[in-house]
Amino acid sequence: MKVLVTGGTGLVGRAIQSVVEAEQKAGGPAATEEWIFLSSRDCDLCDAIATRELFAKHRPTHVIHLAAKVGGLFANMKHKVEFWRDNVSMNDNILVCCKDFQVVKLLSCLSTCIFPDQTSYPIDETMIHDGPPHRSNEAYAYAKRMIDMQNRCYREQYGCNFTSIVPTNIYGPHDNFCIEDGHVLPGLIHKCKRAMDDSGYNFVIWGSGEPRRQFIYSQDLARLAVMALREYDDVEPLILCGDADSEVSIKDVGQMVANAMGYGKALHFDTTKADGQFKKTASNAKMRKIWPNFVFTPLEEGIRDTARWFVEHYESCRK
Repeated sequence: MKVLVTGGTGLVGRAIQSVVEAEQKAGGPAATEEWIFLSSRDCDLCDAIATRELFAKHRPTHVIHLAAKVGGLFANMKHKVEFWRDNVSMNDNILVCCKDFQVVKLLSCLSTCIFPDQTSYPIDETMIHDGPPHRSNEAYAYAKRMIDMQNRCYREQYGCNFTSIVPTNIYGPHDNFCIEDGHVLPGLIHKCKRAMDDSGYNFVIWGSGEPRRQFIYSQDLARLAVMALREYDDVEPLILCGDADSEVSIKDVGQMVANAMGYGKALHFDTTKADGQFKKTASNAKMRKIWPNFVFTPLEEGIRDTARWFVEHYESCRK
């Protein structure tokens, strides 16, 4: 088993690497496997020829496809063309190479933003194509949706074992903590530190703070992704998230960040900024049937660990 991980030096890739290394040290299944973690410096996956050369070089038996052009709400709103073109290109290049090089199993990572904006809750795996996604991130969402369609086409026409996982909002060490274009939780951690370091800044949350989200710690997702690679062979996507009661408001997340960072002042809200989609509550019923006893890291604990990592790596981390 030779596993190629695209996006292997990003948030989820780093987490998978730590899970694999722990398994190897303990003599677990990964001890007999070869894992290759790629970064964007190794290959431009939007380049079809370069991607084919990469597969010819490594000849993987399994692939976890994490690489994507990603960003927070405001990056998605500003750069829709790039979010569509880059993601469609790299996804198509990866899938066709997995077919041509006879990869045994491909596991791609999607996102809950692919689900319809107007829908009933909780959303589940059968509802992906029931309506358009939220306009704020429609380019990225449609590009990711197409992986689900491609997986089924490749399985029906060529018998390929291609499938996908759909995590909720991911956070953890090695994230991109950019305030302007990053995701909400790492952006809040960076804002909080800035407010603590400079008395001229307040800890400001963009929007009303009322939208609700489910979060998954990168280490939890990494463990589930490795399990899915080995055990989940259904072509239909698999949502990975905590139970429904784990959903929290952005305001509450901001307060958790403040508590973790030791910030004692009041939170401020810039209601001139867009809130984005109000909620996208996801069901983990399908996942619970497969792994009923999986234990997720509590959000407060995960935020503390992530905030601690950010402070310790402030000079070198992505921000």
